[in-house]
Amino acid sequence: MSKLPATLQQTISTRPILFVRGAIGHLLALLRSSYLRHRGAYASFGEAVAAVRPGALVGYDNDEVVMHSFEYMSELKLEDYPVMFWLDRLLPSVDVILDAGGHLGTKHRAFGRHLEVDRAINWTIYDLSAIVRVGRRFLEEGKLLGVSFIDDLSDAPDADVLLASGLLQYLDAPFDVFLKKLPALPRHLLINKIQTREGPTVVTLENFGCAEIPYQIRNRTEFVATLGELGYDIIDEWLIPSLSRTIQTHPHLGRSVSRGYYARLREI
Repeated sequence: MSKLPATLQQTISTRPILFVRGAIGHLLALLRSSYLRHRGAYASFGEAVAAVRPGALVGYDNDEVVMHSFEYMSELKLEDYPVMFWLDRLLPSVDVILDAGGHLGTKHRAFGRHLEVDRAINWTIYDLSAIVRVGRRFLEEGKLLGVSFIDDLSDAPDADVLLASGLLQYLDAPFDVFLKKLPALPRHLLINKIQTREGPTVVTLENFGCAEIPYQIRNRTEFVATLGELGYDIIDEWLIPSLSRTIQTHPHLGRSVSRGYYARLREI
């Protein structure tokens, strides 16, 4: 009897494994969905929102979620160093930084201990309305200094640098659409902690206890192509192994790869 091709043998041998993994994942979802870090795999933000468990808040734009991990996010992490490396070199020629998804100035606080971010730089934070309300209150109370807040991109300044650290997995719009809402494309992009995979883009749900947040894991090739179509060259790229993620209910999809990029707009 002829021997099966190696590729076919591998496919047949791995199918039971994939089936078992998928079955275990779905069982976990049914038994303890409120305890999983990530659950579900959806084709869009809308589908993910529709699957939020009963009684849970939806998304980040809720007062109960705003202070989640604030102090932790304000600490300098190992994955911040590539961003600081490039920002340190850009700062002498930068007047305006748009910190998209900058929360309550967490990166301004973390970087400010090591970089001269308090010189005459307009550091504008764009975020959701619930976060911006708290941020503006903190400014009035003197708990924050050196930043300003907006929740509408039509109010965004003409930025030299767009900093997006941990934004893109929560962004509910294509990145090119987001950038085109700005008054002009920023000359420099510092993108950090973007979750990627080699397969199709997938949206899962991240568990914040009282809330579930749609969380996007992007197709890497498509994202890189988007940057090129917008006119950006990738100058540097780094991996963040500690931030890779597995969707517990869908382990067969594999682990995501967390990446960072420094991209610069090409000269016209």
